[in-house]
This record gives sequence, C-alpha cells and structure tokens, in this order.
Amino acid sequence: MNANVSRMKSFFILGFPGLSAQYHGPVSSLLFLIYLTIAIGNMFILAFVVYEKSLQKPTYLVFCHLALNDLTFGTATLPKIISKYWFGDNIIPFYGCFAQMFFVHYLGSVTSFILLVMALDRFIAICIPLRYRVLITNSTIFVLCGFAWFIPLPLMVAVIIHVLKLPFCKSNVIAQCYCDHISITSQACGEDVKHVAVTSLCVAMFCLLLPLAFILFSYISIIVAILKMSNAAGRRKTLSTCTPQIFITCLFYLPRCFIYVANTVGFSFSIDVRILLILLYSLFPPAVNPIIYCFKTQDIKQLLVKKLKKTKIGVDIKLSL
Repeated sequence: MNANVSRMKSFFILGFPGLSAQYHGPVSSLLFLIYLTIAIGNMFILAFVVYEKSLQKPTYLVFCHLALNDLTFGTATLPKIISKYWFGDNIIPFYGCFAQMFFVHYLGSVTSFILLVMALDRFIAICIPLRYRVLITNSTIFVLCGFAWFIPLPLMVAVIIHVLKLPFCKSNVIAQCYCDHISITSQACGEDVKHVAVTSLCVAMFCLLLPLAFILFSYISIIVAILKMSNAAGRRKTLSTCTPQIFITCLFYLPRCFIYVANTVGFSFSIDVRILLILLYSLFPPAVNPIIYCFKTQDIKQLLVKKLKKTKIGVDIKLSL
C-alpha cells in the first residue's frame, strides 16, 4: 500500500475537459473576477460589522461567521483552477490535494451548521419573541457558532485519514476543478474503498441532513406563526426579518438537492455540465451572500444609504468651496 501511495507524488487537475484552449484565458479571467467578488464582498461585510458598533448584534454576528467561511472556501478552491487556466499549472501535490479536499468538505459542513444557527436565531425571534433577548445574546451566538466550526472538524479529519490509507493505483487525474472526496477516491483501489465511501456518506448525511431537518422545522414554524398574524403590515415586516436567511439557505441547499434527485432518478449530465453545476452551487452563494446581506437586511441597507448620503454631502461641500 505504501509503495502505491509513494509512487503518486501529485494529482492533475482536469478542470473542464471539453474546454478549448482558446477559451482558457476568458475562463480564468471570469474565475478571477468571481474570486475578487467573493473576497471583496465578504471582507466588506466583516469590516463593516466590526466598524459599525450598532450592527454587532446576534443576527449580524452570524452573518460574519458565514462571510468568513465563504471567504475561506473561495480562497481554498479558486486560486488553483485560476492558475491552471491562466498559467497552465495543472499539478497539485499529493498532500496539497488532500488539504484542499479537507477544506472543501469541512467548510461546506460548517456552512450547514451556521445556517442552523441562523435558523435558530430567527425561530426564537419570531416564535418566542419575549424570550429572544434572554436566550439569544452575542455570547450565545459566539458559543453556537464555535460549535458550528468545531463539530465537523474531527469528523473531516477522520475522513481524510481513512482516504489517505487507501492505495492509489489508478489515474492521478482529478476530473473536477478542485480536489474533493469523490474525485480522489475514484482513483483508489482495494477492498476498503467501499467502506470508506459508506463512512464518508454517513458523515456527509450527519453534517448536511441533521441541520437541514431543524432548518426546515424552524422556517415552517416561522411561516405558520406569520400566517397567524392578523395584521398584514405586521406579517410583511416580520417576514422581511427572515427573508435574507431564507434566500441564503435556499442558495446552499436547493442546488445540492437538485443534483442528488437528478442522479437518483437516473438523469445523467455530461462531465463538463456536472463540473459546471458543482462549481456554480459551490461558488455562487459565497459571491451572492454579501449582496443579500446589503440589500435584503434593513439595518445594513439603511446604514449604507446613510454613509453614501454623508459622502455625497461631503463631496458637494468640497466642490462648492
């Protein structure tokens, strides 16, 4: 086994196999633009909440944890594929590929648990409003988000160790834009591959479906509570307080559910389409989430408008002088 592993010094990132060489430049530029969007948008949210003391509330602190997660995910996945199409750098070291696989699945799991915390925050705010200020404080959010970061950690380390023990005797080509569990284990052989696949599936189900079950319960309870309100204006106002969270949750879960259902019913995609879909559902939410925070969250939107108006007034005064 060790001989097999030692012979494979690196992996080859395939990217989009059907992509013509003439499009490598435009694709790398597009991916670089997406990375800039993710980096600038999420760093802005982190800096804005840190700078604005009035935003340092439980709801916005959860947004900060998600922004940090999205920023880290983009940094862990995009630079290598950009380097491939920009500089022709297709090779990733053996252990570098495993490190990337760890971050891909660990950060995805953390996102799932942070969305659970987000749903809990809205559930208590709307369904148990009188207890909200007692139950949900900045300290509570710090502890809950700490658990969201910690719970998947030992599980993902265990998955990585299991995969590392496999003998790799097939191709070293990663049919993906980054290293993930399926693309790596598909190059392994031996009797333990199925055992590793089942173990990893159980971990994935725990990290994705357990939070999803509570998230569904929370938002269904919220919708029922809103529909019971007699005042139409009150319903709209209450619904607006959880609209960003619902959008963000849907962006994360719906594409994954679509891919799973499509595979279950036997609908197959070409390898290029499959890679594109995975890339989209992995990178679209981190790029779009900051926009949702800014335009769908009333406090952030009002503060931004106020800042822009002050800046405009300041510029007008300077010009008049």
